[in-house]
Amino acid sequence: MLPIILCSVIALAITVERYWTLRVSKVRPKDQLPQVWSWIKKHELDSEKIKQLKQSSLFGYVLSAGLTSSRYGRDAMKDAIQEAGDHAAHEMEKFLSTLGTIAAISPLLGLLGTVLGMVDVFTDIMIQGTGNTAVLAGGISKALITTAAGLSVAIPSVIFHRALSRKIDELLVLMEQDSAKLVEAIHAENSGQKK
Repeated sequence: MLPIILCSVIALAITVERYWTLRVSKVRPKDQLPQVWSWIKKHELDSEKIKQLKQSSLFGYVLSAGLTSSRYGRDAMKDAIQEAGDHAAHEMEKFLSTLGTIAAISPLLGLLGTVLGMVDVFTDIMIQGTGNTAVLAGGISKALITTAAGLSVAIPSVIFHRALSRKIDELLVLMEQDSAKLVEAIHAENSGQKK
């Protein structure tokens, strides 16, 4: 039971931490892209603003990578955004593999506890015989509790792992769409100025 309880505490901590960290307002603030576009329009975008943008959020990190590479052309900007997006995805997926592992091993730990409990039951049968049904029922009950505990940790862990994975995918798609808009807008404006 001790490893199952430890798994439940870790799973709960990861779930709370990831939901707190992956808030949309923290990862991809709504006002960030309009702010960047305002800086570009007013010619206020400088290295200090890019540094500030980079440190503000994961989306800001992705945008700053693209803006830093914008002078090298559309392809360089897209490559920089893709690379920064991969880094952002890695940051958002932090601890999810641990949560998935807990979801996978918790039922196995419960099953192990059940098997060990059944071994104790059969040891009691050898010592006392089959006449004392209360001892047998109590031993079997204790053995099955570990399976129930393992499943009660695994099921929420699977649900939250899937939900968090989905949330990360949605955030990445939104970041990718907004970054593509910025690339197109900057290079459309640059090609308009060249004419």
